[in-house]
This record gives sequence, structure tokens and C-alpha cells, in this order.
Amino acid sequence: MMQMSEYKVLSQNAPQDENGAVVLQPQAANARINANGAENWMSIPVGMPNCPQGLEYLTALDQLLVSQKIENLELITGFETENRFKVKNSLGQNVYFAYEESDCCTRNMLGRSRPFEMKILDNFQNEVLHLYRPFKCDLLCCFPSCMNAVEVSAPPGQVIGSVEQVCTFMRPKFNIKNTFGDTVLQIEGPLCPFKCFSDTNFKVLSANNEEIGKITKQWSGLGRELFTDADYFSVTFPLNLDVRMKALIFAALFLIDAVYYEE
Repeated sequence: MMQMSEYKVLSQNAPQDENGAVVLQPQAANARINANGAENWMSIPVGMPNCPQGLEYLTALDQLLVSQKIENLELITGFETENRFKVKNSLGQNVYFAYEESDCCTRNMLGRSRPFEMKILDNFQNEVLHLYRPFKCDLLCCFPSCMNAVEVSAPPGQVIGSVEQVCTFMRPKFNIKNTFGDTVLQIEGPLCPFKCFSDTNFKVLSANNEEIGKITKQWSGLGRELFTDADYFSVTFPLNLDVRMKALIFAALFLIDAVYYEE
């Protein structure tokens, strides 16, 4: 079995003030306020060395809030449409916009097993993160063709790692691997990932089995849960974690959603 490698914590990727202190999440006083009430976008941090273009936002964040858009056509007809997501920081400022690209036939015939690509765009409509999920059979087995995975690129075309499901009949588990295929982090879910009236947490674990973050599927209310597959998620990670590791944890959210919460 491949041994887990230590994940990297790079303080130089975290924004610092003139005295070298790490700057935490953006404060409300710095939020960009739009007089006409339009949604605000987070200001992009500058001067981030060794950071893929567009991921600079992640250097200043330790939490992301992800909401899936309710599609009216899907709600009325049950016809599966491409998923779309808004990604915000803890102040409610937009950070990214994510949308699925998939074939209409496979979407409605294969359901949660379908192959898809997920594109994550920044404020300037630049694609900064690209996810590719191949077709996997929707059976509870340990054959390689059944193990779900997503390949992550930042910028598009430059693979930074992957998230791969682990064969287990108990708790859901995923390995987060770097570009060399080494397991650097793990994700462990609860015995039952389907809960009513409460949130569901997937723990992010280091090589030392220490919890360093989590992906939470938030309970969104009885009506939304029963009649739509539009979900709310949050993801937390250490502020000074390597930005590529943050991106891979963020990408794991979309795989978890596809595997457990797509209808």
C-alpha cells in the first residue's frame, strides 16, 4: 500500500502584512460594496509567489461556502440539467463560479455515474481550476471501474493532483494525491453520509491522521432536500496550507456531491 506523504504547509503562500504577520480572512471593512446592491466579488490578493494564476484567492482563505443553484427546469420536469455552483468566502463575497459540462444523454441516463468536467471561473471569467470525472459504474463494489475519482488541473491542462475513492464497506474514504501520485491527505466520512435535519461532516486528515479541515454537507431544509438535489456545502482548511492542497480539498467537494448527493 502506498504510504501517505506529509502535506506541505507553506507560510510564504499566505498573505502577510509589512511586519511579516499572516493576514487572516478579509475583514468586513475591506469588502467591496456595490451601491446598486449587486453581488460583491472578493478582491484578488497580489504578490503570491509559486501560486497558479487564479488560485491567489485561496491563499487568503480558510473557508469556502458553496451553494448549488436550483434549476427551474429540473425542479418542474425532473430533467437533469448541468450543475452550477456559487463559491463565496465567509463574508458572503463571491470567490468563484463553477459549472458542469456534460452530455445531455449521459446526464439523464447514467445519473450520478456520468462522466463530467467541472470548470471553476474567477471574477474575470477566467477558468482557474478544471476537474475531470470519468464514467464509473454505480455499484457498491471494489472493482477499479467502480472507484470514483476526479483529476484536478490548475491552470487547465496542468495536473496538480487527484481525488480518488478508497474501497471500503464502512466509512466513505478518499485519498488526495499530488501530481506524483503520492497520497498526501485523506478524507473520511461518517458511517452514514445521509442525515436528516443535521449537517454531514467529512473529515480531512493529514498523514499523521490529524484532522486539519472538513467538508460539510449542510442541511438545507426539508423542502429543498426532498424536491431538489441542489445542496449547500462548506469546506475548511488551514490558512497556511499549500494552495494546491486547498484546491484539491475544494475539488473533493464536487466528487463527494456527485457520489452521494446527486439523484
